[in-house]
Amino acid sequence: MIRAGIITVSDKGSQGIRKDASGPAIAEMLAGAAIEVCKSFIVADEKSEIKDAIIKLADKENLDLILTTGGTGVSPRDVTPDATLEVIEKQVPGMAEAMRHQSMNITPHAMISRAIAGIRGHCLIVNLPGSPKGAKENLAIILPALKHAVEKIKGDKSDCAISM
Repeated sequence: MIRAGIITVSDKGSQGIRKDASGPAIAEMLAGAAIEVCKSFIVADEKSEIKDAIIKLADKENLDLILTTGGTGVSPRDVTPDATLEVIEKQVPGMAEAMRHQSMNITPHAMISRAIAGIRGHCLIVNLPGSPKGAKENLAIILPALKHAVEKIKGDKSDCAISM
């Protein structure tokens, strides 16, 4: 089973001013895909807090998957992709590209997403939008590839291609 963590990035959420709807929406989708959510919490839109949260979940909790929600746009406080880039070892650009590509069919605002996906150790980290609707739509796009990606990141040596 894949063990996951969810980090909601929200100044208002971290101050208790806004209720987090995206984190629970993501958790519900993961549960439906038999992915166990082990940790879920909210941090402010601060690069250091986001980095610390990712490092804690990847290195100390040894989770297989971390999904962030929020802070992926172009406003001055949107620093989630920047923080993620500072802590990952490899990017997985196809996931972010797929999310943007498919999301463009729903909203032209998808083109301003700066979300990224990458690997730290044996953990896959993916940035999702902050709105519950956007987070669910983007997670649905990558969900079919998550199990295979996590298996490969953890060292699965089986062939990826299907023989005919």
